[in-house]
Amino acid sequence: MSKITKEQILKEARENGVEFIRLQFTDLFGIMKNVAITLSQLEKALNNQCMFDGSSIDGFVRIDESDMYLHPDYDTWAVFPWRKHLNAQTGRLICSVYKTDNVTPFEGDPRNVLQRVIDKAADMGYGFNVGPECEFFLFNTNEDGVPTLETNDKAGYFDLNPIDTGSNCRRDICLALEEMGYTIEASHHEVARGQHEIDFQFGDVMTSADRVMTFKHVVKTYATKHGLHATFMPKPVEGICGSGMHTNMSLYDLKTGKNIFDDPDGELGLSEKAYNFIAGIMAHVRGMCVFSNPTVNSYKRLVPG
Repeated sequence: MSKITKEQILKEARENGVEFIRLQFTDLFGIMKNVAITLSQLEKALNNQCMFDGSSIDGFVRIDESDMYLHPDYDTWAVFPWRKHLNAQTGRLICSVYKTDNVTPFEGDPRNVLQRVIDKAADMGYGFNVGPECEFFLFNTNEDGVPTLETNDKAGYFDLNPIDTGSNCRRDICLALEEMGYTIEASHHEVARGQHEIDFQFGDVMTSADRVMTFKHVVKTYATKHGLHATFMPKPVEGICGSGMHTNMSLYDLKTGKNIFDDPDGELGLSEKAYNFIAGIMAHVRGMCVFSNPTVNSYKRLVPG
């Protein structure tokens, strides 16, 4: 059940001068897509009545199944901080994708895929929390705003100004994320030149997945505002460290909230189910590479050099 109501969203949008709302969703390749609507269409969108052409999204549906619906998750409502100085502000809602009947979840929507797993875990009495650690590179751009191959600094791990010339951009990213409801735990320069990390507080797995997608959007937006180019490419520069995303995970009891992985009496403080969980990852690690290492460049990060 949503923590915020349709009426609250409509009221906040009107009171804050929101004129445009971006309905966001993710395609099969992990790329965020969106359609913009005006304030007059917001109530229609909140009633799950906004359609789009799914046949034009890579990997979605054929032309005769093209009418698809966006179902906004009310809890993802936010106003973009970087638009607040304008008269017409912009809000956003992250959506799940539904088929032509507007009842059946689309199987190719990453959010729906995740929801099926969440429901399966819930049937077993489990909830799942995730805390990601996101890394990215900042590159200089030329006079036309086109990215160059030159990182924006030559700094290293935990360096600071004036060596870390990306710190102002990183600071603005953190402030914007906090305005959007994130709890920022730490931010710092990473090992490689031009590489940065920002860590935010863990949350339930769906919220964390939405936050990762939003994080990438915010990082790229503020990099552009600073005349830089941000990339989450695993290995953008040969011979230096690449970027990953450490993912801290915990399973908890839905009734008691107890951490299922915790066992104070265990040799390593881990329960039997924690070992089962680790074994499951190891058993399926090759198949998981389809998602964790989806491109040729992913594997360049996994070898020396």
